[in-house]
Amino acid sequence: MELTNKNIDNGRAFDWGRASSDYAKYRDIYPPVFYRKLAELSIGVRGQRVLDIGTGTGVIPRNMYGYGAEWTGIDISENQIEQAVKLSAESGMNIEYRVSSAEDIDFPAETFDAVTACQCFMYFDRSVLIPKIHRILKPGGHFCILFMAWLPDESPIAAGSEELVLKYNPSWTGGHMARYELSQPEWCGDLFETANLCAFDCPVSFTRESWHGRMKACRGIGASSLSGSEIAKWEKEHTDYMQTLPESFTITHYVTITDVVKKIE
Repeated sequence: MELTNKNIDNGRAFDWGRASSDYAKYRDIYPPVFYRKLAELSIGVRGQRVLDIGTGTGVIPRNMYGYGAEWTGIDISENQIEQAVKLSAESGMNIEYRVSSAEDIDFPAETFDAVTACQCFMYFDRSVLIPKIHRILKPGGHFCILFMAWLPDESPIAAGSEELVLKYNPSWTGGHMARYELSQPEWCGDLFETANLCAFDCPVSFTRESWHGRMKACRGIGASSLSGSEIAKWEKEHTDYMQTLPESFTITHYVTITDVVKKIE
């Protein structure tokens, strides 16, 4: 489904469904410490029912499955959900998936112990979503927002790849990430209060192939409205760039976790 948002890519259309195959292959990159941290915060553990919004290919539910929670994943892209179902079935995982925008969720009140949103919260209409999250969470339930980004100012490899994305898609606003301070979100209002704010560096290992695939599966290339010929030109130039690098390397990513809980009235 093609989307536009004036605050993202300067309003240029994008569709994650276009990148689903590469997304499934190359974007399941969060290291074990990422998931252990969630479990330490009592999110996604045995006895809980958890909803993952903007689930994409089901990366969070699939990787947290072993911690014992009952997971449901939703995503607006049918292609992404098809990949999530396929990957979960191949691993023998019983995870429910639905095609739905986050704003259209209609679960009964107090259904979930936790709701997660990984790498997607910026896409949502908070004025619609936040009251719905509050309604479907049990009292004291967690709403956890996760984000992980490479730091181009600290990685010449990432900076070089960003430069090539911007060459072909100058509208892309997904680059130039840097560390930032976490604080209680203003949208918490009278509905939520902060439970945990976490930030840490996380080294992620890549090969030339996997980093190329990771970059192709970003919003600026694979999910963008670039033409097939434009993407092919980017692929050629980025592949040539990969040949100037070691066969394997590590890129430090900055991880943030904003964990708020539903206020008990």
